[in-house]
Amino acid sequence: MAPIDYTDRRRMRLDVEFYFAAAHRLPRYEGPCFRMHGHNYRFFVALEGEVDPATGMIADFGDVKRIVQEHVLARVDHRTLNDVLDNPTAENIARWVWEVLEPHLPGLCEIRLYEIPDSCVTYRGPGGR
Repeated sequence: MAPIDYTDRRRMRLDVEFYFAAAHRLPRYEGPCFRMHGHNYRFFVALEGEVDPATGMIADFGDVKRIVQEHVLARVDHRTLNDVLDNPTAENIARWVWEVLEPHLPGLCEIRLYEIPDSCVTYRGPGGR
C-alpha cells in the first residue's frame, strides 16, 4: 500500500450536519403556514478548500461545530424564528445562516436547509457558485 502524500493540496469539501427545533409563521404567505407552527430543521454547512499539509484537514470539525453552535444554534434552537427574521421562509433562514457564519468560517461554500425531511433549500452565497 502506497503511503499517503500529505503535500497533495487538492481542493476538498467538508460537510457538517446540524439540527434545531423552532417555531415560525410566514406573515406574507396566504395558507396554513401563515399561522404559527413548528419544524425540526436539519441543515448542512459546507466548506471548500485546500487541505493544509500540516494538519491534513480543510478545517477542524470541532471548530465548525463550536462556531455554528455559538452563532446560529444559540439564537434559533427552541425559539421563534420571527424574533430573528421578519419573514422566516426556508430561503431567508438559509441566507441568514450564511450571513452569520461567513465571517467566521473561511471556505464557506454552501448552506443546505431542510425544513421538512423531503424538501430543502440550498444557498451558495452572493456569487451563487
